[in-house]
Amino acid sequence: MSSDLDKRRARFGEALRQLRERAGFPSGKAFAELHGWQQSKVSRIETGFQLPTETDLANWFDATEPMEAVAARLRDEVLEIRLGLASWKRQLRSGNRPRQEHAAAIETAASRIRAFETSVVPGLVQTAEYAAHVFATNAEFYGTPADVNDSVRVRMERQAVLYDSSKQIDLVFTEAALRYPVCPPEVMAAQLDRLLAVLGLPAVRIGIIPLDTRLPVVAMHGFWIVDDQVLVETVDTELSLTDPEEVALYQRMADAMWTVAATGDAARAILVRLAGVGR
Repeated sequence: MSSDLDKRRARFGEALRQLRERAGFPSGKAFAELHGWQQSKVSRIETGFQLPTETDLANWFDATEPMEAVAARLRDEVLEIRLGLASWKRQLRSGNRPRQEHAAAIETAASRIRAFETSVVPGLVQTAEYAAHVFATNAEFYGTPADVNDSVRVRMERQAVLYDSSKQIDLVFTEAALRYPVCPPEVMAAQLDRLLAVLGLPAVRIGIIPLDTRLPVVAMHGFWIVDDQVLVETVDTELSLTDPEEVALYQRMADAMWTVAATGDAARAILVRLAGVGR
């Protein structure tokens, strides 16, 4: 590991190793057994190759009992490392395809997927042409490799989850997302047709928040909830939140947005109206 971020991960792991040894665990084996982990997990964390989850870190502190100031410093450090790892500059340095593959993996394993978008059609129901324009626009803005074809291919492969009846997929977005010209009119027309088709899928629930609707809460950004993980995209970073209180907050916001969303025939009417305007 050579980058500054990798060096910080290594120093963080070394700090946890020192806590373990000072607490009377000379080897990682007994420490792993205490928590029901594989021994390799302790090694990966202490060498910086794996960051502990919030639960892992809490268990580590329970077993090693560091001073509160030390624990607070380490919590702050791991948060800063996570933010660094999540930066778009780092995630997209080889293009968008790896990020799409990661999304495909967690969505395939999930039982429930919830999304709220304000300015773009959710990726799981985008057409290939619409997605191509989104990827090309973002690659130009961030100055990252424009692997548009590969990214579109993986995004389309992700959509297999829409046909998995064992899943529950709830996608709510604003009517404004259907009006922003992120693509040419003919591409948007095909996108509207795609949404009309998706309305009939048994595993998928579509909600559209009409223009001029008074929102129950001011939403500053969109977000995705994949089981017990929340993904939030900001301008420079993608946040991954797993703290139960934070996840519950986003669940509440998603619930609130559904109270004002048009569904079923009402959602279909919005799509038909917009399709007619564009033709």
